[in-house]
Amino acid sequence: MAGKTTDNKVIKNRAETVTPAAGDLTYDQVKQEHKLYFNIVKRRYIWFAISLLILIPGIISLFIQGLNLGIDFTGGTMLDIKFNQAVTQQKITKALESVGLAGTVQMSGDTGALIRTSFLEDQKRDELLSALQKDAGTFDPGNLKEDKVGPAIGAELRSGAVKAIALASILILLYVSVRFRFIYAVSGVVALLHDIFVTIGIFSIFQWQIDATFIAAILTVFGYSINDTVVIYDRIRENEKRMKKRDSFEDMVDKSVWQTMGRSIKTVGTVIIALFCIYILGGESTKVFALAMMIGVFSGAYSSIFTASQIVVEVKTRFVDKKKPGTAEA
Repeated sequence: MAGKTTDNKVIKNRAETVTPAAGDLTYDQVKQEHKLYFNIVKRRYIWFAISLLILIPGIISLFIQGLNLGIDFTGGTMLDIKFNQAVTQQKITKALESVGLAGTVQMSGDTGALIRTSFLEDQKRDELLSALQKDAGTFDPGNLKEDKVGPAIGAELRSGAVKAIALASILILLYVSVRFRFIYAVSGVVALLHDIFVTIGIFSIFQWQIDATFIAAILTVFGYSINDTVVIYDRIRENEKRMKKRDSFEDMVDKSVWQTMGRSIKTVGTVIIALFCIYILGGESTKVFALAMMIGVFSGAYSSIFTASQIVVEVKTRFVDKKKPGTAEA
């Protein structure tokens, strides 16, 4: 009997030490797990105001300054040169500047370079080639490849970029609507457009040049941001199933956001570190992509945590139903 009693105590003690699954944690337990806890949902109007403070200057800049479009959009000349010896990007850039030109240089190995610059007349082109021979290195003019991008092609690329973003928004709206609900889809797409306009607005304010890689970065941000948002939505859906009649929807969303907070911070941290290394150590051709991605990823993490789920709360509590307001302490 004594042995049996001891075994029962061991089993009981083991049961007491079992950590509950994430979905079984109460709101109070989730708050106690995070030392820096504060009620995110309760302060949603602060997050909306911060977003507006970031978005409005960018939108104003778009109307006043517009975007600094590269030759991929405005048209220009592309020179594909194979040098007879190793050459550096800095020397080619110096040669461009010596004849009053600006552009981008994409290296191909140690001796190859793809130069994009404004539309060149024959005289200006010859000046540039002479400067390259002098400042960068010798090359065989017979192996030089030259392409000219007309304004019509640039306009077509701009139109294609807008269509790609619009199509991506529609497909994401449909996907999230099917997987979750329509209000989740609308909130997610609003958060995505928030990230896009933040990125574009910052590029407009500082007049950083935009090329074709910028579009690739924007579409990549789309995928990253909606993925982070869907993770939070998925936790909200799981917790919503466990809600009792008197439970607050706002508290449940706040609990869900904090349960995924660690994952969101770790993900954005690792991505930003990788992109920063690409920006610092990569070539000139990757700088626009890396910079746009860094801004977009950071904005995407912010919108996933502080915007997307808060829009869901706002729409649901104001228009869908009117549940009991949040009761959590700040």
